[in-house]
Amino acid sequence: MYFGGVETLTHAPVLARFGYAISDPTRARILLALAEEPAYPSDLADSLGVSRQSMSNHLSCLRGCGLVLAVPDGRRTKYELADPRLGHALRDLIGVVLAVDPDCCAADGECLA
Repeated sequence: MYFGGVETLTHAPVLARFGYAISDPTRARILLALAEEPAYPSDLADSLGVSRQSMSNHLSCLRGCGLVLAVPDGRRTKYELADPRLGHALRDLIGVVLAVDPDCCAADGECLA
């Protein structure tokens, strides 16, 4: 479905984009930070210990995936989750405990099989 040049996704495509976004540890940390409160890119970069260029690239990806919104705030731009339910989903996911076969998956989640 398209609205004003923006495609609206539901169900499996939403999960695929969400999965792609959180597959990168930095993007996952950005989403967790934004689940707590909106933030400026420079503050996120400083708190997560990444370069501002890297933060810009990750936020661009997250915007493209439809997970965050860039909200003008004077001469600056603040970022927030696109939907408050994302914050709830992230908090639910970090509470999940997994029994992982170390011969199948590396510590970073990369599948070895």
